[in-house]
Amino acid sequence: MKTSVRVAKGVEELFGAFDENLKLLEKWFQVSTHLTDETLEIEGSEKDVHRVQDFVEDYAELVESGSHFKPSDVQSFLRILSEDPEASLKGLAEAGRPRTLGKKSISAKGLNQQRYIDAIERYDMVFGIGPSGTGKTYLAVTMAVDALLSKEVSRIILARPAVEAGEHLGFLPGTLQEKVNPYLRPLYDALYDVLDPDRIERYIEKGIIEIAPIAFMRGRTLNDAFVILDEAQNTTSEQMKMFLTRLGFNSKAVVTGDITQIDLPNGRRSGLLEAMEVVAKVEGIQFIYFNERDVVRHTLVQRIIRAYEEYDQARGASQTPRNGSSVGSGK
Repeated sequence: MKTSVRVAKGVEELFGAFDENLKLLEKWFQVSTHLTDETLEIEGSEKDVHRVQDFVEDYAELVESGSHFKPSDVQSFLRILSEDPEASLKGLAEAGRPRTLGKKSISAKGLNQQRYIDAIERYDMVFGIGPSGTGKTYLAVTMAVDALLSKEVSRIILARPAVEAGEHLGFLPGTLQEKVNPYLRPLYDALYDVLDPDRIERYIEKGIIEIAPIAFMRGRTLNDAFVILDEAQNTTSEQMKMFLTRLGFNSKAVVTGDITQIDLPNGRRSGLLEAMEVVAKVEGIQFIYFNERDVVRHTLVQRIIRAYEEYDQARGASQTPRNGSSVGSGK
């Protein structure tokens, strides 16, 4: 099928510098295009042509009504639309309007990020699982700040296991707080990107924001709080069970982790892997899975993640004995 869409004033920005967005549109919707001064010719299957036509026309209508989109916004919309046949640009533009949180404005950069944000709003416990760079921790922290500033909760608690690449706290110099701070730095980074430093320091001093290793959660009941467990793949089974049972009244919990980056000693099973089996069907808990397409860092990072996945799959296949049992690290 072949059709033409009139290129209204302002729509030319849709195509991006050097038509980079137009190339993405062709790639993700399996169509070919030809752009003239007044029209965009689209050729492909009937379904794909209609979706691209709707996208261009919706974009023109939104721009005419006063909406403004950055090139990165357009790329995010294209990615979501290519993954979800039921989605529309108008619906995404409305649902994905930037949220102003403290000094920062955020919006979903992909379908899974949108699902993640929606899940955090709707459910009391959400697991965000996937590779580094997909925004799991950052979005969880910004949603926590949003809940705090809108007075939905009275405090934020950010926890992380102090396990990294085989190092142990006892070998590090300094006080306990100085020992654990390097492990908690990604949480601080996300906070400082959303809130002013002075406000963060005040909140920490008053206990409104607490950042601590997961071991500090033992024996507590966390009421009226937004609780985040980051790097959950490095929790033990006992730590994960302990954390999941800390949730009190009027509280939310978000658990993030990358099951391909487990740094526990050999023989210790990841608490996150176990939780994925034990609580996956528990009512009130939602799991959101990210993949390399959701990485919002340099596009090269997506290709690196994919290369490692293919390497691990090939290595796993070569280590599978003839009887079908798997030989590996157990991660």
